[in-house]
Amino acid sequence: MKIKKTEIPHESALSREKVIFDYTDSFRGPVRNTKRNITTTEIGKAFFSSTPQWGKKMFSLRNSIVKMFGLKTGTDRSKIQDPGDLKLEVGQQVGIFKIFDKTDNEMIMGENDQHLDFRVSILYDKAKQNTGENYLTISTAVKYHNWMGILYFLPVRPFHQLIVQVMLKKMIVQLEQK
Repeated sequence: MKIKKTEIPHESALSREKVIFDYTDSFRGPVRNTKRNITTTEIGKAFFSSTPQWGKKMFSLRNSIVKMFGLKTGTDRSKIQDPGDLKLEVGQQVGIFKIFDKTDNEMIMGENDQHLDFRVSILYDKAKQNTGENYLTISTAVKYHNWMGILYFLPVRPFHQLIVQVMLKKMIVQLEQK
């Protein structure tokens, strides 16, 4: 399966706001063999169950470092429920992610903090009338509030891009097997 770096899809809610962000990226992969309807909630559950172990360890290291600077660590709400039990409704907090918006084909989540705000879009682009491929795209947008946001994201950025691609592959495999 080939994951490609791309622009934020025009259909994404983040596309309309991308001019206000300081950083954006987007990764897209094909979802094959799915004649059934895949819901946004299923896609969200796949997202929350696809973090690799090394990513969890890096996040734990991140929490111990940023705690010294008074930034949100997510430790008070990082115990994510079993993905099968998640409702993933607008306003719900899951780990460090707050669900900001949810439509039939997209979920927008993220967090606001003193150093930066971030949003993650998971967009399922289903081919019209089963012609062509379906695609799943994860887009990220970051708005820095100050120099601490810029410094924070500098070492995070390369790992972020790597983990998103790994998670996207795992999500697609999960969705294709159902």
